[in-house]
Amino acid sequence: MLIIFGGLPGVGKSTIARSVAQSVGAVHVRIDSIEQAVRESGVTVVSLDDAGYRVGYAVAEDNLRLGHVVIADSVNPLPVTRSAWLEVASRARVNAMEVEIRCSDQREHRRRLEERGCDIPGLRGPTWQDVMARDYRHWDSDHIVIDTAGQSVAQCVATLIDALPLTAAKR
Repeated sequence: MLIIFGGLPGVGKSTIARSVAQSVGAVHVRIDSIEQAVRESGVTVVSLDDAGYRVGYAVAEDNLRLGHVVIADSVNPLPVTRSAWLEVASRARVNAMEVEIRCSDQREHRRRLEERGCDIPGLRGPTWQDVMARDYRHWDSDHIVIDTAGQSVAQCVATLIDALPLTAAKR
């Protein structure tokens, strides 16, 4: 199964994705890590465009074909990126589940973004203004929505794990 995460920076997406991956024994494919590694390689200095996503799609597909559950962790802001992840699942002949992480409390979202540290050396996170200006499109597909406002990470993870069809066999 491919579990496709999306959501604006600072909503708790990577924290939840990492915890779910650990809980179900999934491979965690994080676009931020891939993009930072590409930046550090010196291959591109101006723009990554979709390079990180393309690498992520390939790594996810390889792991899905090996029979692993894969969690794709990215902002996933546009219908084209969401479709590309679904195409990865289709090519690998596995089910896909889309998960959007939100924080409906704007003050809490901003606080989290501005106070969080970064666990990827060298990565500079976005500012609040960057997040608010980001082109993040509405999801038209059926997907799970987890609102992190007023919930602990453990509560969000439990909600998501309960929604996964694969967890009954993993518990």
